[in-house]
Amino acid sequence: MKNKLLTAACAVMTCIPWSILPLRIYTQWALDYAHIMIPCYAAFMIFSGIFSIFTYTAGNVKNPLMKICLVINSAYAAFGAAVILMMIAQRSV
Repeated sequence: MKNKLLTAACAVMTCIPWSILPLRIYTQWALDYAHIMIPCYAAFMIFSGIFSIFTYTAGNVKNPLMKICLVINSAYAAFGAAVILMMIAQRSV
């Protein structure tokens, strides 16, 4: 039961970063507060990558869906870290 819950949490975390697209397209406030939203999404992506790695290794959850979530969330974590570093380099954070 624990393995299924952890896998489901990682699978949900895989979908959440894509919610920024409809927000940025269909809402004006998302465009106005992009300087807040983008670092928050990047931080969530880093968290989801770390959570997936920790769940896979320490939680010993190694089913096929978890392996897919691990790869995707790890890539999200790398891209999120790159976004944060670029924002720091431009001094926009």
